[in-house]
Amino acid sequence: MDSRTLEQMEGIIWEDPVDDSSLVTTCHALRKKPLEQFTVEDFRIMIGQRISLQQLIPRAIHILERNPLTEGDCYPGDLLVSVIDGNLEFFRQNPGLGKRVIALLQKLTAETVIDAELARLVRHFQAIHGR
Repeated sequence: MDSRTLEQMEGIIWEDPVDDSSLVTTCHALRKKPLEQFTVEDFRIMIGQRISLQQLIPRAIHILERNPLTEGDCYPGDLLVSVIDGNLEFFRQNPGLGKRVIALLQKLTAETVIDAELARLVRHFQAIHGR
């Protein structure tokens, strides 16, 4: 893993947040946290907020390839949902990563019964990126 922070990797330091909500302060703090210390929940939060996707999605896919239903603080598969839900443009620009996700989704659906909402998201992702 990488001992650098997102700020160091991207060379961008965010200004102090104007909103003091828990989510905003968490995202700002995670920009300063070394990636090697990121938890599944940290990845889920940042990817869900569409922050630093170039740095985080490849690492999240690596985690998901070992266990597609890896769980942050919400439910089994919450990291997978954050990766495949709403990141259409990212995967258009990174088709190799999309292919890796398609492969893990195929394996997941062949080996595991998943709930209806996750199944819907999987089908949607496969329909768009599975070509």
